[in-house]
Amino acid sequence: MSAGGLASPDRRALPLLEADVAADPIVQFARWYDEAHAVHGDDADAMVLATAGSDSAPSARVVLLRGVDRDGFRFYSNVESRKGRDLDDNPRAALVLHWPGLGRQVRVSGTVQRLPDTEANAYWRNRPPASQLSAWASHQSEPIRDRDALERAVADVVARFDRDAEAELPLPPFWGGYLVVPSEIEFWQHRDDRLHDRLRYTRQPAGAWLLDRLQP
Repeated sequence: MSAGGLASPDRRALPLLEADVAADPIVQFARWYDEAHAVHGDDADAMVLATAGSDSAPSARVVLLRGVDRDGFRFYSNVESRKGRDLDDNPRAALVLHWPGLGRQVRVSGTVQRLPDTEANAYWRNRPPASQLSAWASHQSEPIRDRDALERAVADVVARFDRDAEAELPLPPFWGGYLVVPSEIEFWQHRDDRLHDRLRYTRQPAGAWLLDRLQP
């Protein structure tokens, strides 16, 4: 496999030039995301989220992008999980989206804010009932004895709310959304012979974005 992943040679060879990108990285991201979704479908939403707690120990996992606009990148989680505890201690994070079918990566770093409960609740209502049930049953990142114990926890939630597994559940108090407010966004395009294109946008104090090229 090449450094650019599984992309076909013609797609991998596309140049990424300063003259061709948008002045606003969110606009540029939207262009790339639309192309990635056309190639990868819903898998285009998968992104690595890296956090570090008060002990500075890094931790990374794949989460799903659940919206992006000029404010930043959104995802949702159990806020008492490892990632939630990290972000309580150190509200900064890095994201990586990798689209091998296009030979592209996007890297994002910035501060993290909790989203209002109104936004979390709106997203929660769109989750399938079975996913809602799993979220209620799981003490995310905590040990559990075995699979049977996890499935019993699901049955306990059904009994607790006195409804079947297909009924909608309320938003748990330990579940919510996060907004990654970017300070840097880098667009990485595979090029042959490992001479990749890397364009980085850095937010300036007045809010404008500075664009520069990084060596591969």
